[in-house]
Amino acid sequence: MMSKQPCSTDWEPATPDKGDTESVFNRVKRPISHGPFAITVAAASLLLLGGCGIKDKSADAQEVLFRTSPDLTSAPALIRQLQAGEITSEAVVSFYLERIASIDRSGPSIQSIISINPKASIDAKASDARRQQGLSLGPLDGVPILVKDNIETADMMPTTAGSLALKDNLAAQDSPVVARLREGGAIVLGKTNLSQWANFRSNSSISGWSSLGGQVKNPHVLDRSPCGSSSGSAAAVAASLAPLAIGTETNGSIICLANVNVVVGFKPTLGLLPQTGIVPIAPSQDTAGPLAKTVAGAALMLAVMAGDADGIKPPKTALTNLQGVTIGALRFAQGDHPQVLALFENALSIFKRAGATVVDIETFFTTDENLGEHELKVLQVEFKASLNDYLTKTHPAVTTRSLDELIVFNEQHKKYELPLFGQDLFHASAGQPGLDDHNYLTALATIKKASGEDGIDKLLADSGADFLVSPSGPLSPPRDAINGDIWPPWVGVGYLAAIAGYPHLSIPMGHVNHIPVGLSILGPAYSDGRILAIGEQWQKEFGPAPTPTFLESVNQEPTVIQANLPLSALSFPNPNHH
Repeated sequence: MMSKQPCSTDWEPATPDKGDTESVFNRVKRPISHGPFAITVAAASLLLLGGCGIKDKSADAQEVLFRTSPDLTSAPALIRQLQAGEITSEAVVSFYLERIASIDRSGPSIQSIISINPKASIDAKASDARRQQGLSLGPLDGVPILVKDNIETADMMPTTAGSLALKDNLAAQDSPVVARLREGGAIVLGKTNLSQWANFRSNSSISGWSSLGGQVKNPHVLDRSPCGSSSGSAAAVAASLAPLAIGTETNGSIICLANVNVVVGFKPTLGLLPQTGIVPIAPSQDTAGPLAKTVAGAALMLAVMAGDADGIKPPKTALTNLQGVTIGALRFAQGDHPQVLALFENALSIFKRAGATVVDIETFFTTDENLGEHELKVLQVEFKASLNDYLTKTHPAVTTRSLDELIVFNEQHKKYELPLFGQDLFHASAGQPGLDDHNYLTALATIKKASGEDGIDKLLADSGADFLVSPSGPLSPPRDAINGDIWPPWVGVGYLAAIAGYPHLSIPMGHVNHIPVGLSILGPAYSDGRILAIGEQWQKEFGPAPTPTFLESVNQEPTVIQANLPLSALSFPNPNHH
């Protein structure tokens, strides 16, 4: 793994408070090629945020929100403060630890954090010392980040995928994406809750639930789904528990939750970021990616995660408008919710005002009528092979060393692991053949062609568009512990980008009665830099995202309360009165 050298002048950011995405992406290159179960007191306290210097406070969440400095809720603004000496990294870490105590474990209790790094404050002090000596490691030096708990970190935080089976899975080294962030000076604040096993245990799963972390709540409307599987990462960024977080996606696990938690989420081109040190589902689709408040923040984080060995083709010049850019509006994937459609039309008008040409794309027919079935086959075959390989390399204290053993473990401890839904996907995957199976290889080739060459590439070519846009997904439904995830009809074509391995950006575009919705921008492989630059320009025109209000339910929204009240007799006009 190659990494940035400390103190390199190449790392001096150009006006990060202005979100200079182009300068960030000029710094990277395009790749040449494509024992027996037990929860000890120590483990429990680690996983439940104890013993980490967090004060046991129960401040009112709204009061905490109102006293939050806006500069502490976005990475570029925080970088500006740190570089100007207006604030120390130690103070920033202390602030976020207090906020986590007040919002994540008390108050609205969104349960987005699964563990806290006990060395976070020490690392922050070291960052401050470097900055005082003029030895900053880069733009993210001293900036706190959160890491999804299926990504390995070399500290006292286990990598659990939300499962008791991995409660003792302490990694010997950081995953490459985390190592690069640490080498750039970022402070790993903690690890985030997630849909257990990245939502690949059951078809009846509940997004954002894990046995170790409990249920993540959507900070905008607490009884709505936070989506998954990177639920905690998105909810934490939305609630300003950290300015940046890492998520992972196989199909939707960055974009969906960015959509419903109203944060920026970016799924990069497959292969741009290394997969090593991440609990896998399917290497043909798995990737890490950044979550942030702004596109500029996500771009800064991605540049560091990509490192020298990987890269993104940058735009030739910084964008000041979108003149010459053609946007394809995916009308066939926009859905029919009137308020979402109104938000989408407003998003398209922003593109037009910025100088872009918008063309409508009314229809699309996949060349694989069984795309979903074939994708599931691919995921199950790869899950069995890749998870078995991962488990054999886990910490010696981990007793489950294969998928078969994991299934048995869950049955033996079903009170904790299986109280809400089963493990039908585990069973189906365990029965799959190996990676040399003809049907698997055929399915893999079929879905890649259908989603890439005959999917996104064809949509772009036939329409003459440079990029495709649509709503990122439907409005988040209420959580349902009995029936599992029950979503409205899906909108958008994120599945095409996920299967093809193409880049996909979701940006907040508004909300409907406090329920957020995002805007998707998709493009061809290795168009990551241009997508981020275009997304940043759009976001500048749109303005800041809606702020979470921790509403218990949309039924508490004033217009809903009024609509649900019966009209008194006095409210009706008297038909006999003239």
